[in-house]
Amino acid sequence: MFGRLLWRLLRGNRGRLAVALVAMASGAAVISALFNMQFDVQRKLTQEFRTLGANVVIAPAKSFGDGATLDRNLLNTVEMVAGADVAKAPYLYIVARTDANRPVVLAGTWLNAAAALRPYWKIDGEHAPFSAESTSCLVGANAARQFGLKIGNELRLHYGVNEARLTVAGIITAGGAEDDQVVASLPVVQDLASLRGRISLIELRVPGTAHEIRAVADRLQAASGDVRVEPIRQIADAEGALLGRVRLLIVSMAALIFVLTALSVLATMTALAMERRVDVGLMKALGGSIGRIVALFLAEVSVLGVAGGVVGYLVGALLTIWIGRRVFGAAISPRLEVLPLIVALMVGVALAGALPLRLLGRVKPAVILRGE
Repeated sequence: MFGRLLWRLLRGNRGRLAVALVAMASGAAVISALFNMQFDVQRKLTQEFRTLGANVVIAPAKSFGDGATLDRNLLNTVEMVAGADVAKAPYLYIVARTDANRPVVLAGTWLNAAAALRPYWKIDGEHAPFSAESTSCLVGANAARQFGLKIGNELRLHYGVNEARLTVAGIITAGGAEDDQVVASLPVVQDLASLRGRISLIELRVPGTAHEIRAVADRLQAASGDVRVEPIRQIADAEGALLGRVRLLIVSMAALIFVLTALSVLATMTALAMERRVDVGLMKALGGSIGRIVALFLAEVSVLGVAGGVVGYLVGALLTIWIGRRVFGAAISPRLEVLPLIVALMVGVALAGALPLRLLGRVKPAVILRGE
């Protein structure tokens, strides 16, 4: 009997219930899209901030000018503490000399990792993966002009009694110090400087808020001993601050939409309660308890809440994909774990908006039956 009455109620006021359903589905769609973005926003922002390069640097406790270097095995410690998936690139810097006895800064690194860690490099020439022992090099735009180098030229560099023969594979335009440098494979530079197994510094790209980046830096400092582990504050703080603001915006917008949806449902249910005074009076006259009557109406709005949450989640999934493509240039995948959360929120909105229906318990059957 309860089920039949519930079905009759849902069919009897389809107009007003449809308005409440549309309000809840609309609110659920926007909140669902915001929550999907909340789950994915850190990864997307991290991808965007990768274009700015590294945000943590590990260097010797003494300045490089004092000849201080690091043991290459420090990279193993970095992997254990920060994780193997953290983008990293070691560097060894020396001042080599050309055949014309002109000085040039030579940077040895993992060429593939360095190019990935510094996506702002514009490289004219070879983009294929470089092997660890490759004798190819990348020359900064200013250095190429200064020494008259072009792609495919041989560059001979000297350091003490050692000599390295490099082939120019590409020209770097970075707008920074790299424009005046020659970048080569790390083992080649280590052999040239007779510093096998030594590096000058390590650059890392740690994802997360400023607090999370600082926490990783502190753990690395504690595990690495006599080194300096410093976040690049301009990048780390900007990334962390933006991530925090975006999260605050998402939570604030979701709360505002939740309140507005509840008010919309409240207005609809208030009008519905006025229309149902006669039905409630008749039910009470026939012996129906107020508890059963209120439970019937609450079941009705709960069904609306579930329906609004499911429909809103599906629409929100499409909205999430659209926002991802428009804002980040890549789709944000809808999260299935958002569905029960959205349904629970919409049921809560429906029950909060159904407060006027509780006033129907004050309806007096005698007054209704008299037509007053």
